[in-house]
Amino acid sequence: MTTNKGSKASKSHPKQKDSLVPTILIVIAIAYLALIQYIPAINVFVQAFSKGVEPFIENLHRTDFIAAAKLTLILALISVPLNTVFGLCAAWAIARHKFPGRAFVLSIIDLPFSISPVVAGLMIVLLYGRNGWFGPILEANDIKIIFGLPGMILATAFVSMPFVAREVIPVLEEFGKDQEEAARTLGANDWQIFWRVTLPGIRWGLLYGLILTNARAMGEFGAVSVVSGNIANVTQSLPLFVEEAYKQYETEAAFSAAVLLALLAVVTLILKEIVERKTRIKDVE
Repeated sequence: MTTNKGSKASKSHPKQKDSLVPTILIVIAIAYLALIQYIPAINVFVQAFSKGVEPFIENLHRTDFIAAAKLTLILALISVPLNTVFGLCAAWAIARHKFPGRAFVLSIIDLPFSISPVVAGLMIVLLYGRNGWFGPILEANDIKIIFGLPGMILATAFVSMPFVAREVIPVLEEFGKDQEEAARTLGANDWQIFWRVTLPGIRWGLLYGLILTNARAMGEFGAVSVVSGNIANVTQSLPLFVEEAYKQYETEAAFSAAVLLALLAVVTLILKEIVERKTRIKDVE
């Protein structure tokens, strides 16, 4: 009897150790996320409201803050539609056609993921700057790209380019061609097929890509800082305002702007979760 009890205890011991492994991994993951994300994010809100709500509201009424917020909105309003059109065209060409160099095109689309934003900004300067490839032509025609709004739009569009295409391509491939071909046999033209058949089928993937594109466009710092010159009230976006205010020891203003960017991230996460749930429900159906 004693021997059997001992053997049962020894058999259950490894199971007890195995049951601790998931718990340990979860604790490590939560601790890592707390150090990297949660605590810094909470600290931003604490610093922004450390002296009450009134200073926070006053910082939001600063002229340089309002100008930075407007410029950030302009960058998003221009770059997001541009990348939406490009992403849909690229996704359609890649998902619906097999052509030589298809893998190369996919690699080019993913280029902003692998290149540092600062390097991307430098690339734009080397092309459109005064001493760049197109600099003499632009200067001769009095066209200013670098240290102006056009350069900031180019930088923002570049870093946020892949999201729509990368989200729509797998949806288009899964959607298939059957419904489109059926609509074509019934007499529908390409435009009607896109609006009435294709777009409803890819709407959740497209919306997911739009959310990510907008978040990246409004939160971009590296590439925009290189091409903008960071001129207050002129070429200073909201992320650049945070850096400049913090450098000038205006910590309350910096954290107030950071709170808005953090809230944008929260809204993005909420919308992202809603779209993912809608997508899962559609897959189940």
